[in-house]
Amino acid sequence: MWRKEIEIVLARQLSTYLAMPIFIVDSEGHLLFFNEPAEAIIGRPFEESADLDASDLATLFQTVDENGAPIPNDDLPVTIALAQRKPAHRRFWIKGMDENARLLEATAIPIVGIGGRFLGALSIFWEAPQ
Repeated sequence: MWRKEIEIVLARQLSTYLAMPIFIVDSEGHLLFFNEPAEAIIGRPFEESADLDASDLATLFQTVDENGAPIPNDDLPVTIALAQRKPAHRRFWIKGMDENARLLEATAIPIVGIGGRFLGALSIFWEAPQ
């Protein structure tokens, strides 16, 4: 279901013009959108992924810290941004659907609209140098 709040519409529009991988989730963690650069890391086009939520995204990948220890879903930046409504950042390894391991840096921010309405979170991520 596509949310029509102007802040979400504008965040989606902005992300389509950026070269950094970005995904947007609503306040309940349902995936609203990810841009084309995110497709290479997620491993499928957005059109085939519209029914996912943030916890589904986390289970599509094996996420481990830099020492190889599994990272609980609650410790991922997007989950922190949703649950605690504060920005979060983390460096971690993922093994995606293509079975390639990637070292990522991810920053997630809560999306708070006009009047303090909590609308969801936006996550920007990129492959980090090793």
